Amino acid sequence: MKYETLNGLTLPKIGFGTWNLGGGSSPDPRRDRLSLAALRSALELGYTHFDTAEMYAGGHTEELLGQAVRESGAGRERLFIASKVKPEHLQPDDLLRACEGSLRRLGMDYLDLYLIHWPRPGMKLADAFRALNRLAREAKVRHLGVSNFSLKLLKESQALCETPILTDQVPYSLSDRSHDTNGVLEYCQANDILLTAYSPLDQGGLHVSRKLQAVARAHSATPHQIALAWLAVQPHVITIPMSADARHQAENLAAADIPLTGEEIRVLD
Repeated sequence: MKYETLNGLTLPKIGFGTWNLGGGSSPDPRRDRLSLAALRSALELGYTHFDTAEMYAGGHTEELLGQAVRESGAGRERLFIASKVKPEHLQPDDLLRACEGSLRRLGMDYLDLYLIHWPRPGMKLADAFRALNRLAREAKVRHLGVSNFSLKLLKESQALCETPILTDQVPYSLSDRSHDTNGVLEYCQANDILLTAYSPLDQGGLHVSRKLQAVARAHSATPHQIALAWLAVQPHVITIPMSADARHQAENLAAADIPLTGEEIRVLD
């Protein structure tokens, strides 16, 4: 597994997203058995970075992740758990309560990373960071980040954060280069910020071109693995694909070690 090291923190290039586990925007207990099985297999395979949010399944995803971690016996200290606060909870008191709620549902004493999930029109970013900075000072949160933030908002967040912003989590894939062209990727790479790519496989809708297929054949890999390997080879970029299938989870985890050549990277670019 390839890793990214930043400000003394080392994270795997491939983490595990949890959107749709336990439900969509609200809980769906009918999915619990399959969702827990997906989380257990990810832990058994060696995933250590898990990304969730209070928005996922109305908080139920956090509950399932906490349950899977406890049942696995995995040491909390070897895991990196990230969660996100809803945009409607950015007022200081609401944000503090939201974090406590996430910790309670996870059954954990601290989060490794806490992010603003989405910016909200008219939000008072300074107020939100007053609460986030307090959480960091109280060691309830070890690192702070943002998600779906433009370059302008990312820079504002940097100025307001008492600790280094760890990441901007945005959609980024072979087919979605919007955060490359809008300057976010370049800025992150130049300023020691991680770009965490979500939907790296276009939520299962990855377009497989002839060129992508050819690169995959050259490495006896799947096109999905090559799409992840292309992300993993980029400096300051990590990604958090999700799969409920243990075989696909293993393939995703192995993708970071596929040795793409310079010419293959140029073709994919």
